[in-house]
Amino acid sequence: MRPVSRFRTLAGLVIILWLVELLNALLGHRLNAFGLVPRDLAGLPGIFLAPLLHAGFSHAASNTAGLLALGGLVALRGERHFVVTTLAIVLVSGGLVWLLGRNALHVGASGLVFGYFGLLVGRAWYRRTTDSVLVAAGVMVVYGGLLWGVLPVRSYISWEGHLAGLVAGILVARWRAGSETPVRHSG
Repeated sequence: MRPVSRFRTLAGLVIILWLVELLNALLGHRLNAFGLVPRDLAGLPGIFLAPLLHAGFSHAASNTAGLLALGGLVALRGERHFVVTTLAIVLVSGGLVWLLGRNALHVGASGLVFGYFGLLVGRAWYRRTTDSVLVAAGVMVVYGGLLWGVLPVRSYISWEGHLAGLVAGILVARWRAGSETPVRHSG
């Protein structure tokens, strides 16, 4: 597989996120009505739509940085791996927020960012390979401050989405640990 093709889907995800944000901004962020609303049947589509919806450009930009950095590390294992783990994280984290989140509108890709964080750190725990431990150590050094985001410190931030994403990432790391093959680099 060509190295660039590993990042196709991640690039597509980021482009779609920004196209949705531009349209949403033009519409006065009315699309956010399609976000995740816990325990409301009408909020179920938000499990998959909320990661594409944001409260504004700065919200989308901060999530884009995490998606590119952490999602890029996930994408190194290949496009299929990226797609499967991304969908699993979105489904599990969104499902947890839908079941357990406070009654509020939840939007943003930060649950997915926290999911990638949990996946990369969890992979080191479950696989204990040199490469997974080194990646997790780097992720902890650079992004370890994310963990403060699971605390309920601001009412307008979905700490539930952050926590659910982290849990989902760890669960997906556990699920995928036995099926992942080491990355082989050609040189």
